[in-house]
Amino acid sequence: MLTIIGAMLGALFGGFAGLVFGGLLGYAASFAVRQFIVGNLQVTQAHLLDSTFSIMGALCKADNVVTRDEINAVEQIFNMLKLHGETRKQAKAAFNRGKQAGFDLDAAVDQFAQISRGRGPLLQLFLQLQCMAVVADGRVDPAERAMLVHIAQRLGLREADVSQLEALLRAAMGGPSAMGGQPQKDRLADAYAALGLSVNATPSEIKRAYRKLISQNHPDKLAARGLPESMRPVAEERSRELNSAYNMIKNSRSDVR
Repeated sequence: MLTIIGAMLGALFGGFAGLVFGGLLGYAASFAVRQFIVGNLQVTQAHLLDSTFSIMGALCKADNVVTRDEINAVEQIFNMLKLHGETRKQAKAAFNRGKQAGFDLDAAVDQFAQISRGRGPLLQLFLQLQCMAVVADGRVDPAERAMLVHIAQRLGLREADVSQLEALLRAAMGGPSAMGGQPQKDRLADAYAALGLSVNATPSEIKRAYRKLISQNHPDKLAARGLPESMRPVAEERSRELNSAYNMIKNSRSDVR
């Protein structure tokens, strides 16, 4: 667009020579703008990952011990986000920095709030990543839960958002005692809670809640609303978990089809 505008102005004031010169100037300006935008996006992505994983490190250390299951979960998150090479090293360094005693959690949360600019979907996916890390060892320590709620509230979310995410992950994983096997009725209760429903919800309420959540969390819609490409796999995972919760409810009832 800048190339065309430059050429038109050049032609207007300098004929053919002006057209060529103006076109070249417009192209150069367009290139500079593209480079500036790409550069800013790269900085934002780096800050996004730094905040995400430093906060995750602090959360995993909230109960004074980072378990092997939590470390494995963080590695799986690296893989899900397709972090390789230097980017993966930086994410690991951020995670390790968050585990340190002097880490300023509130400053890191405020930095993420500034980066995300209050975009609800990005905040929800960020919170989901944090939940994925701390539920990996099959339980959420009270200190981890308190810190998770503190982080959510500092970002303008509610404790209910944390509870709903925890239920979604428990239903997907098989519950807090997944290795021992969670009773089916407990997983079913979590599936309802993941959709923001009670077990007495009507078929129309179930379908409405499911469709609303799926629509809100569709990766393409989130991308159109400014979701960074690096967070797309998290949105895709969230959609799979919502589908799993809905299917669990649907398979348990004859009146939901």
